[in-house]
Amino acid sequence: MKLHVCAVLLILLVSAAPSPAQSRPRPPGVRQADQATAQAERNIPPPITPHATIDVAELEQQAGELSWIAQTIPPDIDNVRKGVLPKDIIERLKQIEKLAKHLRRGLTQ
Repeated sequence: MKLHVCAVLLILLVSAAPSPAQSRPRPPGVRQADQATAQAERNIPPPITPHATIDVAELEQQAGELSWIAQTIPPDIDNVRKGVLPKDIIERLKQIEKLAKHLRRGLTQ
């Protein structure tokens, strides 16, 4: 029982003692510098990012090319069913992906 009482008293004493961060006084200049930094950060306007203009003619050209390449794929898939894999189908599919990414990027700007 005495051991429990001693343990409780020890815990109370340790918890009542000031922590090292509280016991050290902060130099007056540090607090002012922190406040000045915080104030300066609030006063800085957000960076202005220039909006890129959309080149509609280029987007139309890419969309046309994408459409043309996409129209060549279904006949090639028919050939795949027959056991013939066209040698350039993979390259055309990669080109479709590339054009689609460019179009998406151009439209989301």
